[in-house]
Amino acid sequence: MRKDEKDSNKKLTFAIFLPQRNLPAPGFKPAALVLGMGAVCVWGFYKLGQGIREQNELAREKMWSRIHLIPLLQAEEDRDLARRHMADQAREKQLTGDNFKVYNSDRYVRPTYAVTPGNTTK
Repeated sequence: MRKDEKDSNKKLTFAIFLPQRNLPAPGFKPAALVLGMGAVCVWGFYKLGQGIREQNELAREKMWSRIHLIPLLQAEEDRDLARRHMADQAREKQLTGDNFKVYNSDRYVRPTYAVTPGNTTK
């Protein structure tokens, strides 16, 4: 056998029986990154759910506050209409001397016209 054949054969057998160390690779693991991202996403969805619940609660409170204000606003509008109606009746009586009945009943009929400004600009 030649000398270079011995060396190549020795390298080959040494490589076959080389004990390997099955150690994990050093550094940051991809599994830790995935778990961290998953934890951040879960926390974000939790906070999103809390925010949606809070918005729903605020919308419900707003709706109920408006529901409770409707009688007050309706009474204010009724007082304003009654004041305007009495002023119209007094003005009509002052101008014509009598109140004319437009309808053939004594029942109050809410006016169906809107007051518009006298002069408009374009």
